This record gives sequence, structure tokens and C-alpha cells, in this order.
Amino acid sequence: MIAASAARARLANAFVTRRAFSTTRAQLASPYHYAEGPRSNIPFNPKTKYFFFRYWAFMITGFGAPFAIAVWQNYKTRP
Repeated sequence: MIAASAARARLANAFVTRRAFSTTRAQLASPYHYAEGPRSNIPFNPKTKYFFFRYWAFMITGFGAPFAIAVWQNYKTRP
């Protein structure tokens, strides 16, 4: 009984592993592959002059805001 279930588990695992590594060729007519080239599918232009500063301002604001709020909450005076 146990040997049969172990054999089934091994076969199922081999079947799933074989299926997981199948690939298909990219279709050029598909709307999900952009013929215009790289960076054509993002809503901003990373080649502008100020992209570096805008990017880091966004990152500092996004990652720093929770810590700044926590510090502000800890240093508030209690009523």
C-alpha cells in the first residue's frame, strides 16, 4: 500500500517537472511583445535628463515615509 502510493507520488512529481519546463516561441504579432523596442511599455521615460533625481526622490519618499511617520508618532507628546 505504501509502496504503491510512493510510486504514484514519484510519477506525479516527474510529470509535473516535465510540464513545468515547456516553452513556446514568442509570437511577434502578439500585443504582449512590443515591436517598438525596450522601454516602450513603461509609462515614463528613463532617458530624460532628470530621471535620476525623480527616481531617487520617489524611492526615498516611498521607503522613508513609514520610518518618518513612526519616529513622529514616537516623539509626539502624550495628553
